[in-house]
Amino acid sequence: MEWKEYIVADPDVLLGKPTIKGTRISVEHIVGLFAQGWSESQILESYPRLTKSALQAVFAYVQDCMSAGLFFPPFKQTA
Repeated sequence: MEWKEYIVADPDVLLGKPTIKGTRISVEHIVGLFAQGWSESQILESYPRLTKSALQAVFAYVQDCMSAGLFFPPFKQTA
């Protein structure tokens, strides 16, 4: 999955947050919906401009960011 075909960051859209190309829907928002328990079908029904490939791109983007060390746990690590 080449997420760069689907995810963009434009300083004029949502202050440069990564969004799904052609929308104002942020990666953060989509991840938040999944975290709240929304299913893929619920998201696609609620946001008809999105595609299944765009949702896959969100997770490919997050995975690449994590692999690059751009995300860190929001909690204290224990030994």
